Amino acid sequence: MKFSDIMDLTALGAVWGASFLFMRIAAPEFGPLVLVEVRVIIAALFLLPIFLLRADVSELTSNWKKLSILSVLNSAAPFYLLTFATLSITGGFAGILNATAPIWAAMIAWLWLSDKLGVSQVIGLVIGFLGVVLLVWDKISLSFDGTTIAILAGIVASAFYGFGGNYAKKYLSGMRPLGIATGSMIAAAIILLPPSVYLWPSEMPSIRSWVAVVVMGIASTGIAYILYFRLIRNVGPAKAITVTYLVPAFAMFWGAIFIDEKVTPTMFVGCSVIFLGTALATGMLSFGRVR
Repeated sequence: MKFSDIMDLTALGAVWGASFLFMRIAAPEFGPLVLVEVRVIIAALFLLPIFLLRADVSELTSNWKKLSILSVLNSAAPFYLLTFATLSITGGFAGILNATAPIWAAMIAWLWLSDKLGVSQVIGLVIGFLGVVLLVWDKISLSFDGTTIAILAGIVASAFYGFGGNYAKKYLSGMRPLGIATGSMIAAAIILLPPSVYLWPSEMPSIRSWVAVVVMGIASTGIAYILYFRLIRNVGPAKAITVTYLVPAFAMFWGAIFIDEKVTPTMFVGCSVIFLGTALATGMLSFGRVR
């Protein structure tokens, strides 16, 4: 991996990790669903001109049904669930839960697309699951309080990402990544518009929250997609997905620096176990060799 690729990977981890900070800042004033709507509208407006300079709009119109389904699986639903989760848990904690997405992707690929799993990958799934259990063990309760529901929302969001990635692989593999990103953002914005109008907050959100959502839409969504696509082109998807290891670390770092979020030893240990499981489950690491 060249130095420029390492810089892209680090920058992507930083901007994706920052999205959890922006959620924590803006979600209480916007509400989770409205915040997601504003985020995807901004991302769509940012990506569309870039797409139009490089491709033809027919690429979107001919795939609009598949892009609409993907927009729910890979954007609208997980964005909402993670934003909802950050109302009750820290951004760093939510970022760690989000790091399980590749584990879900590997398991869903095995169940749905019949992708074969080696011994290392099966062990990775088990280790990743144990990491999640370790992370949430003292926070989950049968009373389904706010923290429990938030944790479940974060886990379900990661499962959506795993399913969305496999859906794109199965049905949109012939479409360019920039087109997929642009089309899915536009579709998500259209789908979420009616409920967002109904749920629009009675009091106008503060300038601080507006700045957070604008930066999140442009940097943590629009620019992040461009960095990710460039990494896929330069180093391949297997290495690009290693950004998953950086996102929680940056989420915890930004939260601790800017809004005094607490980072606990359990979070560090759980995060490390999940990373190990993810590396094994995705094939990035196997017994006796590193890819």
